[in-house]
Amino acid sequence: MIDFFSINHTWFTVMDYPMSHIEFWGTIAGAIAVWLSSRAHVWSWPLGLINVILFFFIFFQVQLYPDMFLQIFFLVTNILGWWHWTHPKPEQADKKHELKVSFTSTKWLLILTAVGLAGTFVIGQLAQNLHYWLPTIFSKPSAFPYLDSFVLSFSVIGTFMMIEKKIESWLLWIAVDMLCTYIYFIKGVKFIAVEYFVFCIIAAYGYWYWVKEYRSYNNRPEVITN
Repeated sequence: MIDFFSINHTWFTVMDYPMSHIEFWGTIAGAIAVWLSSRAHVWSWPLGLINVILFFFIFFQVQLYPDMFLQIFFLVTNILGWWHWTHPKPEQADKKHELKVSFTSTKWLLILTAVGLAGTFVIGQLAQNLHYWLPTIFSKPSAFPYLDSFVLSFSVIGTFMMIEKKIESWLLWIAVDMLCTYIYFIKGVKFIAVEYFVFCIIAAYGYWYWVKEYRSYNNRPEVITN
């Protein structure tokens, strides 16, 4: 069982790349979850739970500490998202009795962008000092304190937008996934890096699909801004 959670335990090798159990299964669960999200399918949330648990252990081992803490947030929000999508208010329900997709107002997009950038700076400051403050837990310095903090900050915002089924969340995920692709490739978890490159493509598809679904509503809902 310990070997299963170790990024250094090789399960099999692909093109000279050593693949561990935890990286393989965590990546597969995440890929399926994101694809289901792009189709506005509610089962994306429970599969996401498997993904975040496994990625928590991976990111600790490769010193991506903000990403590690982000998985705790994802654990909670996957449960919240699962509930919210399946228990919408009557006026927000689609024909499947699930939450409708909707757009966000320009005002809220600007506010969320400002909050995300501020969060990136504050979390980055904390991340780059973790190995000084808690050396027994974080024996090595954070690999990319500010880039990783950007991922954390805007992933939090993107997740809340996803819970509310905001269409613009997919544009945010494209930016986050592109940055993740670079970070994970540099850190040597290349299977995850490839996955996040695929996520960029899925996010573009998700944006197209959600816009299409929005246009399919017979009576378009008003823009919800909170």
